[in-house]
Amino acid sequence: MTNIENVLELLQKLNIKFDFYAHQALPTIEDAMKYWQNIDAWACKNLFLRNNKGDRHFLVILKHDTEFSLKLLKKKIENQHFTFASPERLFKHLALTPGAVSPFGLINDKDNKVELIVDMQLKYADALLFHPNDNTATVKISGKDLYLFFEFTGHRALDFDFTSL
Repeated sequence: MTNIENVLELLQKLNIKFDFYAHQALPTIEDAMKYWQNIDAWACKNLFLRNNKGDRHFLVILKHDTEFSLKLLKKKIENQHFTFASPERLFKHLALTPGAVSPFGLINDKDNKVELIVDMQLKYADALLFHPNDNTATVKISGKDLYLFFEFTGHRALDFDFTSL
């Protein structure tokens, strides 16, 4: 079963409503925005970070147009020094590759080692766009259903106000 099929099957099992879009590979948010511009939903970017020691990993999910700064995030989150994690770490923890980072990768984090930081404005959004662990497709779901998915995986989201950075 492919990454996409795994995600879609799980969403159906959880009774999460979704729209599915197949397309060419869209490895960056810039590429995706060209495709997503006519879909009525908030596009999201997903960043996989680690702390300086490399013993903590973070999935950061925010609106695509939200400004993001590693330095400012450090000041707000336990004074952690953040850096982008390597492709090897991304694959080890979420079984994903660069360009396909997605909250749906949390299904592969069985030991809940990845900490979740989510832009608080996403929680109540009517529609959000994410790759289903493969950048040749997009899934549209509600913020409420995204949190239902987090609950299923056992990941507790730290809701974060990125507008205050």
